[in-house]
Amino acid sequence: MKLAVLVSGTGSLLEAMIKDGLPIALVLADKPCRGLEIAGAAGIPTLLVARKDFRKDGKFDREAYTKKVVEELQSRGIELIAMAGFMTVFSKPMFDACEGRILNSHPSLLPAFKGESAVADALAAGVTETGTTIHVATMELDDGPILAQEKVPVMPGDTIETLWERIKVVERRLYPAVIRDYARKLGI
Repeated sequence: MKLAVLVSGTGSLLEAMIKDGLPIALVLADKPCRGLEIAGAAGIPTLLVARKDFRKDGKFDREAYTKKVVEELQSRGIELIAMAGFMTVFSKPMFDACEGRILNSHPSLLPAFKGESAVADALAAGVTETGTTIHVATMELDDGPILAQEKVPVMPGDTIETLWERIKVVERRLYPAVIRDYARKLGI
């Protein structure tokens, strides 16, 4: 399997994947981040396809950025993509090129609490449990076939940080196992 892991932040999911022994062929990031450092220290090839603009006013050229990432992944023969805290949303060319081969981990029990504020939204809604979902990424944000979910209780006094950390503990165990299982199903 030629697996690419896409990161934007601290790389805690990437660390779990490395510890699990997943055969990671490339770690790609949209900005300089600790995830690239972790990969480099582990001897995994890295690539920074830097976004020059993180504004939310719609002026970011998502199409051009997506095409550049697709080109880089295809040139390396990547067969499966695992988004691990990657915060750039791709446009259609990614899903045309890699349909059914992009996995994502999301910190809620989808379809509840989609988007980047899922943990805060769960707390604001007053739910007693949330969790993590591993799913196949599609053009629709935080949609697509669900491969696995695991519940995490919301505790009295939880903050975004404490709840998110408990969710991450579950993600770090669940995501590598789901990636392996999904790759076997794809025959890669």
